[in-house]
Amino acid sequence: MSAPDWWSIEVMDVEDGAVHTATGWRDAYAHGLTESLITNGAESWQWFEHSWGVVLEVSFTREESWAGWLALPGTQAALDAVPDPVRGLLVHRGHGGSSGAYVPRTPGSDPYTERVSLPEPLVP
Repeated sequence: MSAPDWWSIEVMDVEDGAVHTATGWRDAYAHGLTESLITNGAESWQWFEHSWGVVLEVSFTREESWAGWLALPGTQAALDAVPDPVRGLLVHRGHGGSSGAYVPRTPGSDPYTERVSLPEPLVP
């Protein structure tokens, strides 16, 4: 048995204040997408809501299953209906939307130095 791979579909809100939102898109298409995930062998899926939009993370054990699900007419119709299909849609392998901003450590600092400091040893 192989380990499942994760793929993400990230849908961003439209920046011009349009009526259509990523959350509204999810509400309209979540049922159909979920049904097709079940019938096409998805191992797991989960929706995440962010301040900028929504993410659907999907897990399949075989890449061919992911490609088959993605090519379904219903899946393509849902992706075509996102609020901004040109600049507001990302489809990629891996988890999405949840990683924080990259903040580098100070050069030469030990990654553990910012944790709890230990008390100084008692000297008699």
